[in-house]
Amino acid sequence: MVAPRQIPVLSDSNKLHHLEKDEKILIVDDYPDFVLLLQDFLEEHEFSTLSAGSAARLRQMVAEENIALILLDIGLPDVSGLELLPELKKEHPDLAIIMLTAVTDLETALDCIRRGADDYLTKPIKFSALLASLQTILEKRRLTINNRRYQQQIEQARFRNQLLHELTLQMNTAYLSMTDLDEILQAILVGITAEQGLRFNRAFLALFDEQGRELVGRLAIGPDDRDDGARIWNDIRTKDLRFEDLIGRIRKHGFIDNSEVNHIVQALRVNADQREHILIRAARERRSIQVINGESPWPVPPELLGLLQEESFVIVPLYSPGRSLGVIIADHFVSGEPISETRVRDLESFASQASLAIEHCRLYMAMENQIRELKAVTRELEQNKDLLIEAERYSAVGHMAAQLAHKIRNPITSIGGTARLLAGKTRDPEWLKFLNMMTSEVIKIETTLEDLFNFVETVQPEKEPVALHELLTRSLMLYYPSMKKQNISHRLITPEPEPVLRLDRKLMHQAFVHLIRNSIEAMPEGGGLKITVTPPSEKAIRIIFEDTGPGIADANLTLATDPFFTTKTFGTGLGLTLVKRIIKDHQGSLLIERRESGGTRFILQLPID
Repeated sequence: MVAPRQIPVLSDSNKLHHLEKDEKILIVDDYPDFVLLLQDFLEEHEFSTLSAGSAARLRQMVAEENIALILLDIGLPDVSGLELLPELKKEHPDLAIIMLTAVTDLETALDCIRRGADDYLTKPIKFSALLASLQTILEKRRLTINNRRYQQQIEQARFRNQLLHELTLQMNTAYLSMTDLDEILQAILVGITAEQGLRFNRAFLALFDEQGRELVGRLAIGPDDRDDGARIWNDIRTKDLRFEDLIGRIRKHGFIDNSEVNHIVQALRVNADQREHILIRAARERRSIQVINGESPWPVPPELLGLLQEESFVIVPLYSPGRSLGVIIADHFVSGEPISETRVRDLESFASQASLAIEHCRLYMAMENQIRELKAVTRELEQNKDLLIEAERYSAVGHMAAQLAHKIRNPITSIGGTARLLAGKTRDPEWLKFLNMMTSEVIKIETTLEDLFNFVETVQPEKEPVALHELLTRSLMLYYPSMKKQNISHRLITPEPEPVLRLDRKLMHQAFVHLIRNSIEAMPEGGGLKITVTPPSEKAIRIIFEDTGPGIADANLTLATDPFFTTKTFGTGLGLTLVKRIIKDHQGSLLIERRESGGTRFILQLPID
């Protein structure tokens, strides 16, 4: 029997059911009138209810609906409620269960509690006792669930803090190579997407190129790689792994290069000049931008939405004090849940560590490049010191020859001419003897002076296959210190594949060195040197040297390769003569032009054998 229906008046506190809005109470009893009476009572007290008259129906309802609590009758027609208890508690640990029975046996009540029941009520049911039991059990259930959630949040925060701490230690105690950077960035992306991390579904990393002209997709992790990310983070949680262990896991498992997210990130390219593009704006203005349903305070490019195939995501900038580095894009592509402000702040913390890693790595790599460059310059100087000495020899001898030509040639010419003139006007043998002697000696001196004009030894080129890029780089290396001291920038542009010509390596190296030296001497206050190798055409290839110096006057262009011609205060006048001879010996040509924007252009044309 059921006690007479007396619905108690609830206070405000009694209305706090501790249920989520879609959670329900399931009444399981094979007596329809009893079920209707309980439903009427609970619904008048603002509980959502469902009913089942058998164990089979019970299992179906638990599988399909969000059930928070079950009022379970022990005596069901198909299965005993006592037998259902362990099964329900095992499969649904958050499910609260109150057993209902007409049996008042204490042993039965204790058996229900031992099997997992939260309470035990006897029929006829007293509504006040039922209501009190519901409130107590539901409150306990909600506290248990919330406590577990808080524990998970604390655990997630601990892992995030641990990762950030380990990242900081790693970057403060060791230099990073480019491989190390990729591994650390992958670890950060794992942290952004892992269950114990920020729990984003996908994360994309894009960085500006070295020149800062384009934002280029670099790394990504997403649904295809969630298993790898979860496995790594589970190892961290269970084995208390440190950062070095995390890097080891990443090296071992890797990331799937042909996954969908990697196809997306490889297609992600934005010109840095597109300042209104949302990715460039986030990077340049150093602010996080959240896009919700395709909308944000700034226009969202449709092509970006199409590429990501997602309309809600967050963009977080990567930057160092001196420059913008790139962006991280994260979303909930799979779950579709909103991105909270807390998640955005946590993502900014990860982004700050990624920024430090990138900047640290780039500084280290720049230092490594400078060290390699200095070593290469030292090695090249050591290997080519004879070439530099020879170049200085040409300079010294040329300077001396110029002085001799200036001081001796005119008087000698006058003496020789006068002696010849007098010899033609006298028949006196004694005078002719001395005049002919003078003429003969003058001829010897003139021949010596002529030899000075041709002091460069003529050597037949010994040709072999020579890679132009490598030879030009070696020639430039000899003047790296001078260019750095004079604030001269340089660029070497060669086509792909690298041209290979049959040349005399030593002679052509000598020609390149003289041209580079000529350009550097033309820019004492700094400037730029550009060397361009054009693609082969018409069985010839051109090598163009361009400087930003004052240039050669139009009137002097045709004289520039003449021996001893120079407009420099201390010039030799033989360098370009030597270059012209070497190019000619290779069946090539040398053209000198004045650049319209200022400076000089030397164009070497060499045949392709």
